[in-house]
Order: sequence, then structure tokens, then C-alpha cells
Amino acid sequence: MNLSPEETTALLLSLKVAFWATLASFPFGLLAAWALARRSFPGKAALDAIIHLPLILPPVVTGYLLLLAFGRKGLIGAWLADSLGIVFAFRWTGAALACAVMGFPLMVQAFRLSLLAVDRKLEQAAATLGAAPAWVFLTVTLPLMLPGLLTGMVLSFARAVGEFGATITFVSNIPGETQTLPVAIHVFLQQPDGDGPAIRLVIVSIILAVSALIVSEILSRRAARLVSGQ
Repeated sequence: MNLSPEETTALLLSLKVAFWATLASFPFGLLAAWALARRSFPGKAALDAIIHLPLILPPVVTGYLLLLAFGRKGLIGAWLADSLGIVFAFRWTGAALACAVMGFPLMVQAFRLSLLAVDRKLEQAAATLGAAPAWVFLTVTLPLMLPGLLTGMVLSFARAVGEFGATITFVSNIPGETQTLPVAIHVFLQQPDGDGPAIRLVIVSIILAVSALIVSEILSRRAARLVSGQ
């Protein structure tokens, strides 16, 4: 299956956006999962609801909220642009931000379930041997969480590759800059002769989605065997 330069550009941009979206959201996902799984504090239920809100809201609404917050005249975007020179709106970095937000709930949920499954006695044993809490987390907790970490990252990556509504609302459709795979499919479907390119990109999307699920399962099983010492 030969892709045109325009189709190839959209595919590579989607992979780039998904990669950085997953990588950038990883530490925040880990922190959120740790807070929800291990801490009790006022507003915990509200935080949980906010994190999972992108799963419930229409993606267009999420994209519009991102535009209000991170646009050039947004509450946060104006400060970032004026003070740090960082601009998200109508750039590929904005697409990465939108994809990160949409995939964040899947990542946090996988991390949280994995953290809840960690045997606290193993952490306590390391602590009694004199290990600092941070060292216990890095050397005991994280390795035990490995299957869930891999699953969460792969699911977030796959969600980012398929994100459309929030992306096109926040960063529009700019070929080579913000025209990701789903956006390109939408554009081709609006063209009289766009059925061929659209079908090719749909097939690519299906292959990517299935591959992500297979890779997630394989990595999770191997990580589980590694953690269990088998």
C-alpha cells in the first residue's frame, strides 16, 4: 500500500504528536495515580472527576476549553506566549497537548489500578531496611507497576493517534503542522476524489490501533512474568 506524500506526512505527524503526548503526560499521570491511590485529601473525588472528564465530554468541548485556556489570548496561553514564548494554538505542540488531555484518563486509570495491586508489605520491608521513601518508590513500587505502566502508555498513545475532535477544534487543520491522521481522513472525505486516500488512511489507522492493543498485551505479559520472576 503506497501512501502519497500528503498521507505520509499526516501519518508521521500523528506518530510524532502521539509520542510526545504520551511522554509528556507520563509524569503527571504517575503523580495523579499515586495521589488517587495512596492519599486521602479534600477534593479527591473532584480531582478524580476532572481527570476523567475528557472521557465524558464531547471532544469538541474539550478542544474549545483548551482554546480558551491555552490560546494566544487564553488565561494560560497568553502568559506562556508573552513570558516564555511558548505557543500551543494552531501548532503541532497544541495537537500534542490536546491528545495528551484526551488520553490522560486512560493512562491514569491503568497506573492507578497497577499501583493498587502493589503489595504494600514489599514496600514496608524495603523501608524497614533503611530505604528512603523516594528510593522505595523507584526501586520497588515502579518495577512492580511495570505491566500497568506499559499498558497505560500504549493505550494513551493509541488514543492520541486516533484523536480528532479536540485536535481540530484547538489547532485547526494545517497541512504539515496540525493535520494528523484523523483530520486528514476527514479532509479527504470532503473531497470528490478523496475516497481512495481516505480508505488507505483508515486501513493504516486500523493497523495502528490493532498493533497497539497487541503490543500492549505482549508487553504486559512479559512485564508480569519479569516482575513475578518466572
